[in-house]
Amino acid sequence: MRILAIDPAIRNTGYAVVEGDYRRARALDYGTLTIPRSVSQSGCLLAIKQHLGNLIDKWNPDEMAVRIIYVQSHQTAITMGAAKAAVVIAAAEAGLRIMEYSPKSVKLSVVGRGAAQKTQVAFMVRALLELRETPESDAADA
Repeated sequence: MRILAIDPAIRNTGYAVVEGDYRRARALDYGTLTIPRSVSQSGCLLAIKQHLGNLIDKWNPDEMAVRIIYVQSHQTAITMGAAKAAVVIAAAEAGLRIMEYSPKSVKLSVVGRGAAQKTQVAFMVRALLELRETPESDAADA
C-alpha cells in the first residue's frame, strides 16, 4: 500500500509518501512545503492544493492520511482548517480515500507515548523508516 500522509498548515505543510504494510514501510518522498509570509492566505491554499496534486500525480498513492487538527486558538483553528480543506480537495479530486488520525494516536504508535515531543517523533520516524537523516518536524509529523 502507498500512502500520502499530510500534516496541514498554511505556511508549512508536511508531507510524506510511504509504501509498505504494518510490518515494514519505506519512505519514497518527504518534506515540507514552505510558503513565504508575503503570499496571501488564498495563495497559500492554492499552492498547497497544487503541490499535493503534483505529489498525487507523481506517486499515485492508494490513500491519504491527514492529521486531525487540535488547537486552542480560534484563529489558528480557522487557518489550519482552511489548509486541511485544500488537502482534502486535492485528495477528493484524485478519488483518494482519506483517513484521519489524531496527533496523539500517531505519537502513540510511532513513539509509544501519546504525549511525545516533536524531536522524539522525528527520531523514531528516522529509525523506523531507516532514513539517513532526521526529517524536519512537519515532515516527520506527516
